[in-house]
Amino acid sequence: MNLAARQEDFARAQVGTPSLGPAPLAARGLSVSYGVKPALIGVDAIFPPGRMIAVIGPNGAGKSTFLKAALGLAPKIAGEVEIFGKPVDQAYGRFAYVPQRASVDWDFPTQALDVVSMGLYRELGLMGRFRGEHKRRALAALERVGMADFADRQIGRLSGGQQQRVFLARALAQNADLYLLDEPFAGVDAATERAIVEVLKGLQAEGRTVVCVHHDLATAREYFDYALLLNLRKIAEGPIREVLTVGDLQRTYGGRLTEAQLAAFGAPGGAGG
Repeated sequence: MNLAARQEDFARAQVGTPSLGPAPLAARGLSVSYGVKPALIGVDAIFPPGRMIAVIGPNGAGKSTFLKAALGLAPKIAGEVEIFGKPVDQAYGRFAYVPQRASVDWDFPTQALDVVSMGLYRELGLMGRFRGEHKRRALAALERVGMADFADRQIGRLSGGQQQRVFLARALAQNADLYLLDEPFAGVDAATERAIVEVLKGLQAEGRTVVCVHHDLATAREYFDYALLLNLRKIAEGPIREVLTVGDLQRTYGGRLTEAQLAAFGAPGGAGG
């Protein structure tokens, strides 16, 4: 069955849900290799709309690669991806991406407001004028993440958590339907993590779809309601309480999780969850 047919099946299954259109993100047979080393092998996934979705797996499992390949930022060797039923190059304006903070050059001499404004460049075009309405949108996005008072601060002078909030604000300014975030909670303090979760759940309440690469099993069930478990291949996908089980997690992590780690997400003694 091709991806279009799977999308039709998915749409029929969504009758009664807020969205009846194609899935926000769908992949079939997605494979990526860096040289001779496989990074993803034949991954199928269809994400439902209006969900908080976690992509979970060990280091080197291909989680970040999955997001990048889905957006055309990493070259795939096989498979196909659609965003709202269209190839990624026909879906611009429907999605926003927040990369890993470690991948950004924070020494670049620009202010927080400028970083957020960069999220509007595709809308403006290379020669478009940045008007008052665009500045208001950028400032509103900073306000939403609690960073309005730092609009004129050089990004290199911000803390790690503040930098992450600014990049989230850049995504918010795009007013997208699908948000993809690569480890948004990495290296941030507890207060920033709570603030980011609140913003993301606010997006979900508006009917938008949020996809995050996530590492902390202890908070996965609290933050998310759907999950894709990866370790080069797809291990499991579905509502988080159905797939975040001891068996699926041990398969995902190659049996390396301890009883203490399993207990951290609510499976004391290694019982199923």
